[in-house]
Amino acid sequence: MDSMDLEVLKAARVWLEHGLRCELVTVAKTWGSSPRPPGSMLALCEDGRVVGSVSGGCIEDDLIACIRREGMQRRVPDILRYGINADEAHRFGLPCGGTIELVREPLSSRSRIAELLQALESRQLIERRLRIDSGEVTLTLQSGKQDLPAELVSIRGNNVVTHHGPRWRLLLIGAGQLSAFLAQIAVGMDYQVSVCDPREEFRSVWQVPGVPVVHAMPDDLVIEMCPDACTAVVALTHDPKLDDLALMEALRSPAFYVGAIGSRNNTARRRERLALFDLSAAQIDRLHGPVGLPIGSKTPAEIAVSVIAEMTAVRHGIVVPSAMNRAW
Repeated sequence: MDSMDLEVLKAARVWLEHGLRCELVTVAKTWGSSPRPPGSMLALCEDGRVVGSVSGGCIEDDLIACIRREGMQRRVPDILRYGINADEAHRFGLPCGGTIELVREPLSSRSRIAELLQALESRQLIERRLRIDSGEVTLTLQSGKQDLPAELVSIRGNNVVTHHGPRWRLLLIGAGQLSAFLAQIAVGMDYQVSVCDPREEFRSVWQVPGVPVVHAMPDDLVIEMCPDACTAVVALTHDPKLDDLALMEALRSPAFYVGAIGSRNNTARRRERLALFDLSAAQIDRLHGPVGLPIGSKTPAEIAVSVIAEMTAVRHGIVVPSAMNRAW
């Protein structure tokens, strides 16, 4: 989940289940330059534990100091603003002229954190509306929508409205060395990574902690996953019997990124093979191949960096020409 920190919400849920008082702090708005974008979250527990981040560290220190000084006596949310002037911006580690507005919310059963997490685990988009004067929360499923709005947080009169979406997923076809590097980088970027490889000789040597290897035919697994607009599928086996059928199913889905490794010539032949299936020209044009940005990468680690860079650009709406049509 890129828009909101899933680990922050999970920590808050655990604290509430254990009867601990805790607060949720959300970046609502920024002016100028600031270390963390709107939607970033921080959870603070009465026992001193902290999960998440809303700045480079100085604002977190101030929030913690406030709790140590005053305790967690707050009953309703409030709005905080840091960096109003240059001196305060410097004090709190904000770039010159930066200002950040935070929503500080005492959590309780009425905060509906467990329900929010349940919706996210079901890969649903959801709007959370918090009343500032009472702390009451309303959750609304965004039926029929696949993408989060550009504005993740807004303050509308007496309400703070936040939009939450499912965690980003990455399916890698093939459990080779390139997949291992790509999986490690993607995990660091908070992707939920899965690897599919029916070949025992590759599965037996896979050693990336926390990333499972599924013994299944790749196209069957793509269908089972039901890729959505928060899913990427990258084929890395060089074996058309494994890659092509998985790509065919992925290209039919709303997956935001579908890529395959291979030279320009191999990619051209792959596109010709895909055209023999029931795929439209527009669907085939969605294929990123040769996969990755042209950064001169040669080693598996460098290629992994180029792939994740291209995925990131596509995620953020940066138009990246197909490698088959690039002038550079």
